[in-house]
Amino acid sequence: MNIYFGGSIAGGRQYLATYQQIVAYLKSCGHRVLTEHVVKPDVFEWEKDFTAEQIYTRDIQWLNECDCMIAEVSNPSLGVGYEICYALRINKPVLCLYRKGIFLTRMLIGNTSDGLLVKEYQEDRELEEIIDMFLGKRKVKNESIYFA
Repeated sequence: MNIYFGGSIAGGRQYLATYQQIVAYLKSCGHRVLTEHVVKPDVFEWEKDFTAEQIYTRDIQWLNECDCMIAEVSNPSLGVGYEICYALRINKPVLCLYRKGIFLTRMLIGNTSDGLLVKEYQEDRELEEIIDMFLGKRKVKNESIYFA
């Protein structure tokens, strides 16, 4: 499965280790993470040769190509919020993960869209189970992903 992973870059990197754990787990399950660069400690250095327009165009292309999106949203990020909204508008299933105790925006936890699943976790070890549950609800039919 092609997965678009979203995590804060410009908004703060305090959850980088969690992002790295999520992406490593997805890859270990055989998934392709289109946005693997998000977990690079030197992501700003990695992206320095791209213009803002190139990054936007690339990321929108990846959102269009992905089967689903998984985002760690404990740290507020305008970019990740935009990506989530875009993914939902083009009918991509989205899993949003956030650490227990975080005051998460009501725009996510109050959203009842069929394609959105918002899950709280207390410890990083819970992430794999939540991800498995999210991906396990998917069936491939005629090259499209839908909720089972």
